Amino acid sequence: MPERRSAREFLALVTDPGSFGELPAPQRESQPDGPLRWQGYDASRARATGRTGEEESVVCGTARVDGTPAVLIAFEFGFLGGSLGERTGDRLEAAYNHARAHRLPVVPLVATGGSRMQEGMLALTQLQRVARQSALTRAAGLPQIAVLRDPTTGGGWATLGAGADVTLALPAVQVGFAGSRVRPADADPAAYTAESQLATGAVDAVVPAQELKETLGLWLRLLSPTAPAPAPVAEAPLPPALGRTDLPRTGWDAVRRARSPERPRAQAYLDACFTHRLGISGDRCGGTDPEGMLCGFGERDGRTVAYAAQTGTATRPAGYRTAARLIRLADRLGIPVLTLVDTPGAANDAEAERQGAGPAIAEVFAAVAAARVPVTTLVIGEGGSGGALALAAPGNTWATPDSYFSVIAPELAAAILKRPADETEATAGHLRIRPQDLVELGVIRGIVTRRRP
Repeated sequence: MPERRSAREFLALVTDPGSFGELPAPQRESQPDGPLRWQGYDASRARATGRTGEEESVVCGTARVDGTPAVLIAFEFGFLGGSLGERTGDRLEAAYNHARAHRLPVVPLVATGGSRMQEGMLALTQLQRVARQSALTRAAGLPQIAVLRDPTTGGGWATLGAGADVTLALPAVQVGFAGSRVRPADADPAAYTAESQLATGAVDAVVPAQELKETLGLWLRLLSPTAPAPAPVAEAPLPPALGRTDLPRTGWDAVRRARSPERPRAQAYLDACFTHRLGISGDRCGGTDPEGMLCGFGERDGRTVAYAAQTGTATRPAGYRTAARLIRLADRLGIPVLTLVDTPGAANDAEAERQGAGPAIAEVFAAVAAARVPVTTLVIGEGGSGGALALAAPGNTWATPDSYFSVIAPELAAAILKRPADETEATAGHLRIRPQDLVELGVIRGIVTRRRP
């Protein structure tokens, strides 16, 4: 079983020494044994206080995490299983109000078994209060970064945990909507772990305790607002081309160069572009596409830039949904977006169709079209049809010399036009897919070389 630290022990683990200041707890008058007059409830609360030294199941305050200020909400599992009741809701609401008033990010450090039985439906409705506060905080353009401790189940997982912008988890902790006492007897326990939630796209990263402060601090630095109010957002800087700088002679030459295994891929461009970066993972719909799409936030010249980068493979539906999630989050936080286009096309196998390839691609088209922050695109390899175009910023797309962009792969275009296979190379020329052709056609703004435009 993972080590269970108390709320204050965990706060000491992730915050800078001496920086934590507890927020005042709202006062609530309640009748004996709570709103349901549950016999023995007051005695249970008193015993919980005696064991933990806490008056409620959450400790809320402000602190610095590796130098960045935030509002932290630490659950005390030793207090009635970290359950949510009316007084818990009061404290959570006050913490979120403080965060919005002072434009601070919110960091829930979650360890809860769910809603408090002794308060019945009044306890359950605290989830609506939490959801409302989270929504108001999102609307204010403030990030929420959750850390999942052991256990994170029930409504705490379904609001503060899964509802965060970025969700981190400690290794091997229990994570799931169903708590251990209410699961089916034959349920696979491995399904209710942080690692399982990571694999199915509900958690962004599993982080060892000894690395958590540094990782959380970097996330806060990347996502925290840098101005007291919304300000104009500058475009993401374009990375220079990393491959060849001479232009392809023919359309087929452009295809051959873009498909070359020696050509630099997304990882190389991201490494060259950012001094620090952290990735998000998963579409929050049960899927991931780590081989086809890299999404996250990076730091360049002291600025935060969001990135969604195709890796040269056929992008799967989960990859598109993760990219759409990234673009929407960056737009809400006022962070410019850089997209790297490199795919022969969207995955078109039967499983991709069952996973909703069309709706997933539509999500990316819509996210790019609706973005209020600048979106900048660099085509670094293959630009295969609508699966590539979905990530391309209208009017702000550039290309490297070893790339192409086509309505469809030349081989497939020849097949559709019922041309013999030996006319594939000529078809590539007819499609005018070279970078210089795309500039002439007005499809892209320009060609990036080793010098930034």
